Amino acid sequence: MGKLFTACVVLVMMATGAVAANLGDDGLHKAPWMRETFKDLSEDLAEANAEGKRLMVIIEQRGCIYCKKMHEEVFPIDEIAGYIEENFFVVQINMFGDVEVTDFDGEALPEKEMVKKWGALFTPMILFFPTQVEDGVSAGKAAVATMPGAFGRYTTFNMLNWVVEEGYDGDEGFQRYHARKFAEQSK
Repeated sequence: MGKLFTACVVLVMMATGAVAANLGDDGLHKAPWMRETFKDLSEDLAEANAEGKRLMVIIEQRGCIYCKKMHEEVFPIDEIAGYIEENFFVVQINMFGDVEVTDFDGEALPEKEMVKKWGALFTPMILFFPTQVEDGVSAGKAAVATMPGAFGRYTTFNMLNWVVEEGYDGDEGFQRYHARKFAEQSK
């Protein structure tokens, strides 16, 4: 079964042209566009801004079937992988991890405690941030959009675009934006 699975993954990668995520020692998927940082969100935001990118935090857990779906079926799509690489500075948080995370408000907690503080209940959970976060505000409140769970190609791609276009500041909410874009993409 192992060889058959490997052959299927290679065929999928060849068909999409994208690089699949590997599993790290912590059991989480490691995509090429993820950043290794000290998990200080203020520093990560400053670095994202310096690169002209948006900060995106993805919360995942070992054995998550929905994380696997995103990393095997959605994120490797060239259009999505390229868009993330070009527009986002991505930091991964382990829902049950012990690595220290420093929130925008200055509080430092292990990943598993920070996730509770932010009220994240599902994985994957993606938080998108504005280019500026007010002093003393927690990431849970600073996020301009969240994406809880696994979504398909078009919903994911449209959410990424909506965030980059700062749709959260406009009159067209994500659902209307997505419906309009999906109709255009389906033609």
